[in-house]
Amino acid sequence: MVGKLLLRGMLAGIAAGLLTFAFARVAGEPHVNQAISFEEKAAAARGEAAEPELVSRETQAGLGLLTGVVVYGAALGGLFSLTFAYAYGRVGKLGPRALSAALAAAAFIALVIVPNLKYPANPPSIGDPETIGQRTGLFFLMIAISIAALVFSLKVRGRAVARFGQWNAAIVGGLVYVAIIAAVQIALPTINEVPDAFPATLLWHFRVAAIGMQLIVWTTIGLLFGWLVERSERAQQGGRAAGKSAWQ
Repeated sequence: MVGKLLLRGMLAGIAAGLLTFAFARVAGEPHVNQAISFEEKAAAARGEAAEPELVSRETQAGLGLLTGVVVYGAALGGLFSLTFAYAYGRVGKLGPRALSAALAAAAFIALVIVPNLKYPANPPSIGDPETIGQRTGLFFLMIAISIAALVFSLKVRGRAVARFGQWNAAIVGGLVYVAIIAAVQIALPTINEVPDAFPATLLWHFRVAAIGMQLIVWTTIGLLFGWLVERSERAQQGGRAAGKSAWQ
């Protein structure tokens, strides 16, 4: 059963990667090219020599991007299917589609929205190479804290159901999650390495495109995976029904 779910999750992830690639080519890569052009002009103004291009931009924006997002989508889809396999039957009476959509929405909030509120994505020309380790570490720390806070808030919700009911317990759990995240984001250091001369509109469009790519990934996985699982269950139920009819 888990193996079949894993396969469906990876298929949904591959489909998500293909859709994300199409979106990135149209909405993301033009902004990346503009950011690289800004960086090159700034370096020329400082009298610095251009860095050698180890991989051409055409390859980066084509085959490299396609390979990256498809592998990324397949990996996420596989992990998502394992999470679904654990949660299915343990989280209320949600069907495959509802549970898949709920898990995808929770993952998008915890893994994308929350970390990016504190440490948003930056185009290539932004950031000090000497601080990349610190920035990466803080970003993944924010993800880990977000996941831990989400798990804790779900446990709080579960314990509050008996006293406050389903709806009010969900509100309590949500407030606990928001409070924890707010406190952590205030406590963690802020990193702002955006040059004063960098176009604000370009930065905004780049960050919106980055969020849009993640939105496509999680929406596709959540909806397509749930549909695949539900279709499989219906086929199995139909087969069992046909088998019983044959024996009657």
